[in-house]
Amino acid sequence: MKRSMETTCIQGGWQPKNGEPRILPIYQSTTFKYSTSEQMGRLFDLEENGYFYTRLANPTNDAVADKIRELEGGAAAMLTSSGQAANFYAVFNICGAGDHLVCSATVYGGTSNLFVVTMKKMGVDVTLVDPDAPEEEIEKAIRPNTKCIFGESIANPALVVLDLEKFARIAHRNGIPFIVDNTFATPINCRPFEWGADIVTHSTTKYMDGHAMTVGGCIVDSGNFDWEAHADKFPGLCTPDDSYHGITYAEKFGQGGAFITKCTAQLMRDLGSIQSPLTNFARVIKQIAEKDGEAVAETAEAPAEEAAETTAE
Repeated sequence: MKRSMETTCIQGGWQPKNGEPRILPIYQSTTFKYSTSEQMGRLFDLEENGYFYTRLANPTNDAVADKIRELEGGAAAMLTSSGQAANFYAVFNICGAGDHLVCSATVYGGTSNLFVVTMKKMGVDVTLVDPDAPEEEIEKAIRPNTKCIFGESIANPALVVLDLEKFARIAHRNGIPFIVDNTFATPINCRPFEWGADIVTHSTTKYMDGHAMTVGGCIVDSGNFDWEAHADKFPGLCTPDDSYHGITYAEKFGQGGAFITKCTAQLMRDLGSIQSPLTNFARVIKQIAEKDGEAVAETAEAPAEEAAETTAE
């Protein structure tokens, strides 16, 4: 049975077994113990699932990522240290020197600077387009080396609502994924995968967090984009990775796992923009407190309303 969004906010991500703690534990540890170096080697080679170094994976972080994945309706997810890191990783995972992306001109100024200034220094070019322009006008910005289209479900701070279906059609006609920053809407108000998006990012710092305590980001992959069908555009996913024992991510991890696995094993390995487990625990507790608070408020409001009606009569 499919869970409600409210239930997922509280129960998602962490599924305790008999005798395990009801609340997600804080695994505040950099490393994890194994009996043999051979087993560690299998974990490092991605031949087995498990934890060995928090920069690549941590049980607390994975549980929070899985909660957000479930809320968005995706196939796989990972956390980053900020929303800026999430947007950078999501794009840089498929764009390299000599590549190009198309981006809505109304996105958050920090994201615009990331693409127009910083990533340009890395050899990635960007074209900003008017999100309200006709479909054929936006499509003119696509080049042979364009690797993705990027936009925000609701622009920060302009509050421009993006036509997700229009941008998804343009992206898919040209064999590229559509990446949506869903920070302002959150999956409670909009789930971009239902409107054609392929990858979703978040600055969890804002509405998903809400209490001004923790900075963070998240990337969620829908698992819908067929990387191997466009292998010539995405060699990083569809050809062997020499930096990771010759793994071909799309082949080994499939459509639903390739993007996030590469982003973790390659970019997080090299750049290390992780969230701390303690930060994620604070986020989980905040979500639970909010939902419990709503329930208490509903209970408290009912008698007050009844009393008011009685007085009026």
